[in-house]
Amino acid sequence: MKRELERIEIPGEHEARVRSWGVVRTAFAAREPARPKRPWKPLVVLVAGAAILAAVVSPPGRSVVDSLREVVGVSDAEPALFSLPAPGQLLVTGESGAWVVQPDGSRRLLDGYAEASWSPFGNFVVAARRNEIAALEPDGDVRWKLARRDISLTRWGGTLTDTRIAYLSGTSLRVVSGNGKRDLELARNVRAVAPAWRPGTAHVLAWVAQRQVVVADADTGRIVTRFRAPESTARLEWSRNGQRLLVQARRSLRVHAADGSLRLDLLGREAAPIAHAAFGPGGTSLAFVQTAGGQSHLWVIPRLAPDASAARRAFAGAGTFSGIAWSPNGRWLLVAWQDADQWVFVRAGRKPRIAAVSNVSAQFEGSFPRIEGWCCAH
Repeated sequence: MKRELERIEIPGEHEARVRSWGVVRTAFAAREPARPKRPWKPLVVLVAGAAILAAVVSPPGRSVVDSLREVVGVSDAEPALFSLPAPGQLLVTGESGAWVVQPDGSRRLLDGYAEASWSPFGNFVVAARRNEIAALEPDGDVRWKLARRDISLTRWGGTLTDTRIAYLSGTSLRVVSGNGKRDLELARNVRAVAPAWRPGTAHVLAWVAQRQVVVADADTGRIVTRFRAPESTARLEWSRNGQRLLVQARRSLRVHAADGSLRLDLLGREAAPIAHAAFGPGGTSLAFVQTAGGQSHLWVIPRLAPDASAARRAFAGAGTFSGIAWSPNGRWLLVAWQDADQWVFVRAGRKPRIAAVSNVSAQFEGSFPRIEGWCCAH
């Protein structure tokens, strides 16, 4: 009788074994080998044994994904965001709207806005719904609103007293003064890449049109320069001094001079896909995230120079890093680790320090927020 029972196939049992083994095999392949002389204590844990045990005891039809998620992340993370490790305010967006996070960890909701970004000195926020753009103070007070169709990718630039806001209305690039007046079309057939203001008194803007990066005077429309860009270009960013323009594509990171000439081509052709990249506040350093083999890796280039642009890995973990941001003083990097539901703060020195926060989604009304910027320690 015992042997007969052992031969009975429970409905769904084979499919459950196949699913469980697939998850375990992927987790094992994505693991990071231990390094015995690593100068800082490994904090990222992905325990294959726990996944295997879950696969054995799970009944047919039960997913092992939840078991894996429980062991992905920084093990000694704080249960909530009690404070930021550096001065400045965070701006993030989630399903409920935009949030301003203060240095003490307190949060204020700017209700109903799908995206947002800081003004140049952090005194205001430009936020957008699908058919509306608004200028607000960080406490939520509205300065003005403007109705336009299909608004996206709003960016605020200029000086303390003379500013402009660039945004996309469908595939048209438009520019409006910081006071909400003189809204004009600057270009058409623009790609869905956020425009980037060059710091300084002149209102110079860079954007992606088809396969070109265009740099122009936003007030007169005069083209300053244009140069060919990869088809997969995803991000533009000027350094703080306005001398360098970062062009991030799927597998390339290039730094151009203000005249468009290529100064640095930082990665080879076989580079792993790049998820995020950002200049350090001083413009002489760079951080970027690559994803490969089920893992994400945060790299930091301390000094951008033809003879010294070597990257060093500052942090790594299983799954996806959904965003990064530098602290205003350039000492910390915030890594948004959505698969772990954590924010990880990485001290960007030769000996990285880690400070992590768990349960991030619960602190923003149930959705994991997108990082829009860490701005302006006044």
